[in-house]
Amino acid sequence: MHDLKARLKRHARDLGFDLVGIAAATEADTFAALSDWLSHDYAGEMAYMHRHAEARRHPASILPEVRCVIMVGMNYHVESANSPSDNKSGKVARYALGEDYHHVLRKRLKELLAWLQEQAPGCWGRAVVDTAPLLERDFARRAGLGWFGKNTMLLDKKLGSYFFLGGLLVDIELDPDTAHETSHCGTCTACLDACPTQAFVGPGMLDARRCLSYLNIELRGPVAEDLRPFLDEWLFGCDICQEVCPWNRKAPLAAESAFSPRPDLLALDLVEVLSLSEEEFKKRFRGTALLRAGRSGLLRTAAMILGNRRDISGLPALERVSNDPDPIVSDACQWAIRQIREGSTPSESG
Repeated sequence: MHDLKARLKRHARDLGFDLVGIAAATEADTFAALSDWLSHDYAGEMAYMHRHAEARRHPASILPEVRCVIMVGMNYHVESANSPSDNKSGKVARYALGEDYHHVLRKRLKELLAWLQEQAPGCWGRAVVDTAPLLERDFARRAGLGWFGKNTMLLDKKLGSYFFLGGLLVDIELDPDTAHETSHCGTCTACLDACPTQAFVGPGMLDARRCLSYLNIELRGPVAEDLRPFLDEWLFGCDICQEVCPWNRKAPLAAESAFSPRPDLLALDLVEVLSLSEEEFKKRFRGTALLRAGRSGLLRTAAMILGNRRDISGLPALERVSNDPDPIVSDACQWAIRQIREGSTPSESG
């Protein structure tokens, strides 16, 4: 099996994976920490985290016959984050600027599984890309792919944190790699200090309810008014805690063309976003991660960004959508209108 493991790793890299390692299929290392995190309600409205909590204890909940977990990482680092050029554009996190990573990684993992099944007839497996109840970071660290940063991201000395994780659960035995037991963050707290909402309760502990990525993607209801100003330019996701990380300063650029930024996502026009119907939203963002926010979430955030900027030229678009049938969207638009009118001088507001 040692020769098979070496050939498997070579083939994984041929498929475009930058990192690959093998972990034993035993109970997840941080399951107790997950339980504690959930008990503090740090998951916010992500009810699925509670619903599938017990399933995350062991990968056998996904594949009962699992013997080992093949973990892979794929670099998505683009040269620079999008930078809005005017007062009506919003930013999208690096990971979402290209094709939806779920589709890209899942396709490659299935190709890797097909290859493995040719080498080991009778082998069975399942590809996982963060939609199944697997604590990917645990098995990635155990497979030697990196350590947990203080911002909860997995870090690699070469790639930094700009890489996706995927897993292949298989029912054959492969020698596990040496786990990454050391941390290389030292006394640095750049990521914790940079978070505008102070979402980190402490090193390695995130209160998702205050995280910008949670607020503009996962949260389905209205954003608390005291947190709305912190959204700044972030329409979808947030890269702040990664941008300040020293390990990302020399991270190589991604070779995978699927993750190259789409020009139409580099500076999303907030007024255009506000004009989208449900059908237009789905068509506009088909094949991208932005679908995750839903029309409601994306329009809600677009409205709040315009409101935070106090730009009177955004009023016509906001007023057109202020009576949207979706109460989350209409509430955000009405709030933004108040912000602009209260922040404008009498001459500006007419």
